[in-house]
Amino acid sequence: MDSCVVLILLSSTITLSSTAVSVRLVDGGSRCAGRVEVYRNEQRSRLTGGPHLCSGRVEVLHGKTWYTVCDAAFDLQDAEVVCRELGCGLPVEVLGGAAFGRGEVQVWSGELQCRGNEFRIYSCPTSPSLKHSCSHDSDVGLVCAGYTGARLVNRSDSCSGRVELQYLSDWGTVCDVSWDMRAASVLCGQLECGSAVAVVGSDWFGEGSGQIWADVFDCQGNETHLSQCPISSWSRAACSHKQDAGVICNGSSLALHEGRVQLSGGMECEGEVEVYFRQEWRSVLLDSWSESVASVVCRQLGCGSVFSFSSSSPSSPEHSHMCVTGFNCTGSEAHLVNCNSAQAVSCSSREQLYITCSGKFNSAHSSIRLVGSGGDCAGRLEVFHSGSWGTVCDDSWDTEDAQVVCRELQCGVALSNPVPAQFGPGTGPIWLNEVECEGNETSLWKCRFQECEEDECGHKEDVGVVCS
Repeated sequence: MDSCVVLILLSSTITLSSTAVSVRLVDGGSRCAGRVEVYRNEQRSRLTGGPHLCSGRVEVLHGKTWYTVCDAAFDLQDAEVVCRELGCGLPVEVLGGAAFGRGEVQVWSGELQCRGNEFRIYSCPTSPSLKHSCSHDSDVGLVCAGYTGARLVNRSDSCSGRVELQYLSDWGTVCDVSWDMRAASVLCGQLECGSAVAVVGSDWFGEGSGQIWADVFDCQGNETHLSQCPISSWSRAACSHKQDAGVICNGSSLALHEGRVQLSGGMECEGEVEVYFRQEWRSVLLDSWSESVASVVCRQLGCGSVFSFSSSSPSSPEHSHMCVTGFNCTGSEAHLVNCNSAQAVSCSSREQLYITCSGKFNSAHSSIRLVGSGGDCAGRLEVFHSGSWGTVCDDSWDTEDAQVVCRELQCGVALSNPVPAQFGPGTGPIWLNEVECEGNETSLWKCRFQECEEDECGHKEDVGVVCS
């Protein structure tokens, strides 16, 4: 049977406009009987004059004519429908006063009255006329999220990798010239991976393929989603996949030791600087940022401020291992890993950084805290070490160790035997393992302990302490 004779059993007449693109019959037992359903897939809204398809002046199609919309006649519910119709995620901001310029088409005299759950503008009720006059000076603008997905790829865990964002239906990489630690921290939080430890280049997680997004995200760092960050420019000039940005969040196993520093030579606050960079200990070369780098190193080690810095003996040609250079520090950072632009280079015959800090090692600089209970005297034990907070593994942990923690926090005595991850698993590094206290020490740092090696403990073994 090549065709159907359609009997429309309705009490009123149906008119199919020229904009309908498909018709079907359903629930009738065959393709030639049933309830008539019409699908209309035309786009009746657009954003113009903005930096990209998901940001700009709102224009709606009424009949065969495009119109701008008055800012007094457009609310968040209308914005939700426009962003949804354009495949641009959620609305970020509705802007009045011709924020994206004055339109060149007519100003619509009607008013949208969307409920916010419609999929397309044509499904929204409208009122025939505005309650007051409106000019192009009041053209409404809209900023949608645009990027509807984010991920970190090319790494065994989901909290470090090459940055990829989804724009409409396309995934693309991010140009590193438009990406910084604040944007990275927002992304890490959005992915439930904590905060950013480092922004790295394509030599870490490889080059991507396809689209390259060059948006500059002007994040403050405290946003919960990248869509909340203003976008200041839209240009793909001078970007290639060799500039694909990568991020390491503190929820990644890569972050356990990355950025730790030590001074070789046997003294706590004087020696040649070595940094754990890209999974290896490397010497730091003397370069134009050395004084700032030295200040950060002294602070991170708890050794006060920098007293002096100089060059150490250059590596011999036959001992040309890899060094690190190019730390772009301001000098105010708490941790060397927060300094951007470092890179691994050959040490061959190049001077390396030797520093002397102003003070002796101050164990009080590496403080402790109990978190996760809502109070100060019970919770998951965390210690501040090498510039960041981390947890303690429960191997060999006992009541004597807990007594020292309670005493140091002025919280009385330890009340209960330790239960692994009693206050939930932590994130980031696990600093200490095999802690052995006599019970009479005034600080946990006066007890014997081992620094936890990567993969030696998991966060399911994080120590919890309950004091009186």
